[in-house]
Amino acid sequence: MKTAIAFLSSNSPNMVLSNSLENSFLAYLRTRGYAERTLRKKKSVVSSFLRWTMEKHFTVDELNESHLSAFVNRVPQRKETRIKFEMSALKPFLKHIWTERGTPNPPILIKTSNADNINRLYIDYLRKERGLAENSILVYSPLINDFITELVKQNGSASINSLDAKIIQNFLLDRIRNRSSEYARLLATALRSFLRFLYLYQKTTIDLSSSVPTVRRWDKAQVHGFFSPEEVEHVLSTIDLSTPRGRRDQTILLFLARLGLRAGEVVSLELDDILWRSGEIIVRGKGHVQDRLPLLSDIGKSLALYLHQDRGTTLSRRVFLRMLAPRIGLAGPGAVGHIVRYAVDQAGLRFPSRGAAHFFRHSLATRMIRHGASITEISEILRHRSQSSTLIYAKVDFETLRGVARPWPGKGGK
Repeated sequence: MKTAIAFLSSNSPNMVLSNSLENSFLAYLRTRGYAERTLRKKKSVVSSFLRWTMEKHFTVDELNESHLSAFVNRVPQRKETRIKFEMSALKPFLKHIWTERGTPNPPILIKTSNADNINRLYIDYLRKERGLAENSILVYSPLINDFITELVKQNGSASINSLDAKIIQNFLLDRIRNRSSEYARLLATALRSFLRFLYLYQKTTIDLSSSVPTVRRWDKAQVHGFFSPEEVEHVLSTIDLSTPRGRRDQTILLFLARLGLRAGEVVSLELDDILWRSGEIIVRGKGHVQDRLPLLSDIGKSLALYLHQDRGTTLSRRVFLRMLAPRIGLAGPGAVGHIVRYAVDQAGLRFPSRGAAHFFRHSLATRMIRHGASITEISEILRHRSQSSTLIYAKVDFETLRGVARPWPGKGGK
């Protein structure tokens, strides 16, 4: 029989259960680094929610996100900011209940929209069947969510049966207007993947992925932007090392500048990946490949200082954590990009092109090739799966030669 929390009496075992869940949740939040002032605000929301569930005669085992939505919208015309705050407190509380009760996430009782169901199913497909890394899912998901939202806006629902080549192409052309070719290529790839998924899961009778136009991309047509060695050192030297954030950010930038790590690889670093005795780190790269790289002395010193002074005690095994509660790992590659942009801005420099965190990776490769490193050596350091990815850096030499080459004898020359 389900555990009820439908009694208002403070002496009932259900009230005791509610208080127990509330107290254990607050204790859990304390381990995540939340300030007491924030805890008091979240406690007020959780207490109100528990009283509401008792009045409505809901049970612990049946609580799900639909109940959260009903609670925050219980009064018409509430402020959006208040609704968001209450949901930010209640969603973690609901997950905490499921964990404490040892029950799987229950299905949502109030029928969700077709759009939400399709989006969830697609993300599950990317994760379990395609084996995509979480960072890749974070890139694909918003693009497809935008596509589904547009379908709902046009048809009143995410009617997959109404999909045709014209709708798909119009959406693509509308979204890539005044955007970079790289964004256009990424959106086209995401749409192709989603449409293939719909066909495989028999949501459509034909495979519409072939209706997505190919976005032309000239192979290695453009030299990557990069900083000179002096500019890289200038950025590192202007970081404020008197603050915990500065010490964390410098360590991250050293990983980017000295070892050429990708932003996602920095985010996924865990404490067990630091091999202090052998002076190495384990890097989890693309395609779930793991590589070992040397833990250079300046990185090691900066990392040890950050771990000893600033990281603090937390349940997370990630090396680099958020500065504010909850004290968990960085959200994704975008967080590293933000750190890089802030550091570069503080140094008074500007990015000549897109790429934030990748700028240091390109700068390392450019520095290596100008000091005589071979394409094979650069490919090994950057951990490219194919040397063709590294060949773009060979163009750097030609760009340099243009500045020193003598004019060709003949017209305009002597």
